[in-house]
Amino acid sequence: MPPLIPFEEITHLFAEFQHTAFRLETRRGYATDRAGARYRAFMRGIDPAPEPEHPWNVNVREKAAQGARFSRVRIVDEPPTDGQRFLMATAAGNIEAGEDIRVLPRAEAERLGLPDWDFWLFDSRTLVRMHIDATDTTIGVEVVNDPDEVLAACRARDAARAAATPSADVWARVRSSV
Repeated sequence: MPPLIPFEEITHLFAEFQHTAFRLETRRGYATDRAGARYRAFMRGIDPAPEPEHPWNVNVREKAAQGARFSRVRIVDEPPTDGQRFLMATAAGNIEAGEDIRVLPRAEAERLGLPDWDFWLFDSRTLVRMHIDATDTTIGVEVVNDPDEVLAACRARDAARAAATPSADVWARVRSSV
């Protein structure tokens, strides 16, 4: 495994990218979510309130005002796990801020040959591969500038976005079945 750097060392990329920041989410849940009060409340049946002033949403709005775009595709199981349902429930605030969030069934992601690991792709040039352990904790990231790997991530992004459904549409169906 290549040397990993702490996630905090790449956070500047979220403010510095010029055109696009894309995330592929492949996990069935994330430790940071499960550790939070919003997740625990969600598990008790309380819908997460939007957080328009959360630094993430503020940055998304600022970048959108500059003409840049945040997007992500979340790969979900059928039926979705609690962690995946939580992410869909909280997506509305991110979407309201200007982020495009879509959902793709895991079987379709596998059929498309998408990676089974999370990543961020900035301006179709910089790939940040997330390394996440068995407890769903990010243990570090790897910044990849190799043109072949970046191109593969661009192709994965394009395939995932084309096949995915807007998160709000999927959440409406999932929510009505719970």
